[in-house]
Amino acid sequence: MSMRSLMAVSLASAAIASSASATILIFTDQFLFDAQTSSYYRSTENFNTYTGFYASPLTGSAGDFNWSAASSGGLYVGTVNGSAALSTNNPAPLTISFSGRTVNGVSGNIFGTDINFNVVPSIVQLSLNDGSSYIAFITSATAFAGFVSTGASIASITVSAQPLPGGTTAVYPTFDNMTLASVPAPGAVALIGLAGVVGGRRRRR
Repeated sequence: MSMRSLMAVSLASAAIASSASATILIFTDQFLFDAQTSSYYRSTENFNTYTGFYASPLTGSAGDFNWSAASSGGLYVGTVNGSAALSTNNPAPLTISFSGRTVNGVSGNIFGTDINFNVVPSIVQLSLNDGSSYIAFITSATAFAGFVSTGASIASITVSAQPLPGGTTAVYPTFDNMTLASVPAPGAVALIGLAGVVGGRRRRR
């Protein structure tokens, strides 16, 4: 499949949510998210430098991005399948706000855990500050979800997790491998285009 066809599949496979200020593309496949943001500046926070309980808010940075996580009762970073993941200390929503470099895309592995940090089947809802949201039944720590805004920047994402209907186990929203993406500045885009022209000329010699 050509890259042009691949990008067409990417756009066709992404759910689209409209808001007053932008169109939000919603991805459930990391390959397609990466294809959509291939020309963006990106950085990933894997939370490996954190462990245990933290009072709310917990702040950090990933490349040029700054993030601040908050939840009622504080935050907790545990290990799932050998990888650190950010969760909450109470079964309450987790909100991560962004500053520093503009965020136009956010993605990661998002799921629910129990009090012992075991992954449990749960209903997970992701909501952006503009009201766009995505709800899914999640059973694995590898479940992927991502948003890309074609207009206004993304200021925050809120993750909540609920047990299945009739379930009694408390579920804690959990986030791993948080990737943030930013549209390159116009000058950077021009340089990328120029590099492509130069590269094309070299191939024709």
